Amino acid sequence: MLKIAVASDNGMVTQHFGHCQSFMVFDADNGQITKSEVVASPGHKPGFLPNFLNDLGVNVIISGGMGSGAIDIFNEKGIEVIIGASGEAKGVAEAYLAGELASTGSVCKEHQQHDSCGGH
Repeated sequence: MLKIAVASDNGMVTQHFGHCQSFMVFDADNGQITKSEVVASPGHKPGFLPNFLNDLGVNVIISGGMGSGAIDIFNEKGIEVIIGASGEAKGVAEAYLAGELASTGSVCKEHQQHDSCGGH
């Protein structure tokens, strides 16, 4: 089983990982979502959210933007990071399962939208 968390606000992928309202957590088996739940974000403290999601058993985190510190912690824990996503949270989780979602790899120190990151 795979557990995918999508940083979201009102069911849509958030551009600001650390400041999202909640995480939509999807359980998937054989490429299909079998369960979904909304987990309220416990708040933004440096280094806290990656550990919080790791404790939930998350294998993949999807967000619009994310700082390099959080990405480093997720990588240390073996959690795949997909950034640059946008749209409806369940839709991006399904796109990931279908192999149609790839990370842009752009890390924004100022948490701007990935299109406008330019030379950071």
